[in-house]
Amino acid sequence: MLLNPENTLFVRGATPVLLLADAPVHDALPLLTAPDGAVPLCEGWSIVPRLTLCVVDGPGDHGIIVPALAAPVVGGSDVGTASSGMGEWCADAEQAGGAVVLSLDRLPETLDWPALLPSGTARGGFMPALA
Repeated sequence: MLLNPENTLFVRGATPVLLLADAPVHDALPLLTAPDGAVPLCEGWSIVPRLTLCVVDGPGDHGIIVPALAAPVVGGSDVGTASSGMGEWCADAEQAGGAVVLSLDRLPETLDWPALLPSGTARGGFMPALA
C-alpha cells in the first residue's frame, strides 16, 4: 500500500528514524515500549531504504511503500536537494543496519523523543534493513 510522503518524516542520525502518520499498518505494528529510551527490535518487520522508494515490510500482507524522494528529511546538514537528504538518510540506515520506524496518529510538530517514546500511542521499533 502506498503511503503519502506528506505523512512521513525521515530523521537522520546514527540510528535513523522513519515517522509515519495515519499509516494503514499502524494497528499491525507492536505497541512501542522503550524502557530507558531503548527502542526494541520490531519482530517480523524489515525496511528496504532506497533513494526513490522506501519499503516497510511486515508479516503476511502488512507493508507500505513510501515515495521517499518526495518525503521530508530532517537532521544532518539540512542543505542541498531532497535527493541528497534522502541519500544521506539511506546511508545512515545502511550503516546502522536498519532504522527505527514509528507509527503515530499524526506527525509531531517538534521532535521531543522523551515525550514521544513513552506516549503509549506510538507503534513500531527497530527494523533491520534488507539488502
